[in-house]
Amino acid sequence: MVEATLTPLLLTLKIAACATLLAAVFGIAAGWVLARFDFVGRNFLDAVLLLPMVMPPTVLGYYLLVALGRNSAMGHWLEASLGIELVFTWKGAAIAAAVVAFPLVFKAARAAFEEVDPNFEKAGRTLGYSEATLFTRVTLPLAWRGIVAGTMLAFARAMGEFGATLMVAGNIPGRTQTMSIAIYEAVYAGDDALANGLVVVASAVCIVLLVSAGTLVQRGHLRLQRQ
Repeated sequence: MVEATLTPLLLTLKIAACATLLAAVFGIAAGWVLARFDFVGRNFLDAVLLLPMVMPPTVLGYYLLVALGRNSAMGHWLEASLGIELVFTWKGAAIAAAVVAFPLVFKAARAAFEEVDPNFEKAGRTLGYSEATLFTRVTLPLAWRGIVAGTMLAFARAMGEFGATLMVAGNIPGRTQTMSIAIYEAVYAGDDALANGLVVVASAVCIVLLVSAGTLVQRGHLRLQRQ
């Protein structure tokens, strides 16, 4: 019972951590670009980046399977040049979870950057800050609470991902079987004790993350009101 719960939990945490890192890097960059620059097609790009949030996970998983499979140009290049296989591996599961979690980081980062007073950035430019220095010393420190809250939500979303992960990585115990897939299999097999244990652990982790994210957002709003 303990091993059956611990193995998918550790694998899920590993996949969710990698997925969150990927989602954070690209989500923060995309959020900053759309918050700070006005260009033709910005609304269309915003809609495209938010697609994983509304698209059925199985459809998203199919697209990823087509894009990353051995018969695809990307999948063939990764396997032939770098020896990296993504389909039916935990790495593929991490990429699938990252794509699903990306909109949560992106939306939070964009909103956080838009709340930063442009006058602070103008002041930094008058002091001779480069754009990179301005971002790391002014913009990011003022927006970090919202970004961290979105990242925590993305981690929780990555932990609970099922459809896209199953399509890309499959259900291999000890290799690609995450908590959500293990719960599904336990219920399907009639193992209620295992299913209950997995559900309790997953729920506890997600509740802690949601409460922490909500607290960060609330503190961020209070700080802005005091300014």
